[in-house]
Amino acid sequence: MFELSFGKMALIAVVALLVLGPERLPGAARTAGALLRRARNSWNGVRSEIERELAAEDVKRSIRDAEREVDLAADLRRAAEDIESAVNPMGPATPAPAVDAATPPPQATPKPSADEPH
Repeated sequence: MFELSFGKMALIAVVALLVLGPERLPGAARTAGALLRRARNSWNGVRSEIERELAAEDVKRSIRDAEREVDLAADLRRAAEDIESAVNPMGPATPAPAVDAATPPPQATPKPSADEPH
């Protein structure tokens, strides 16, 4: 922007004192301060609103990307099913029954021999 050194500010103050006079200078300084404060607050409000909009747009973009990735996962799943059906034309294999680790496997009962009485 522009630089405002102490010398430039002193020159502006002397010119303002000569133009406005000692009676009206304090009121003009208060008015100028209030206007600057209002302009700064307005600018900060606009800037924060723009930042919120950008953050919302970023969230929307990440949601769209996540949806796209989910669609890719579904496409990959379908491709895997197609490959499996091409390799195994009889259909998908039935999964083996789950084995419970706590239950021992069933024991085979010995067949009675022909010599033993029933």
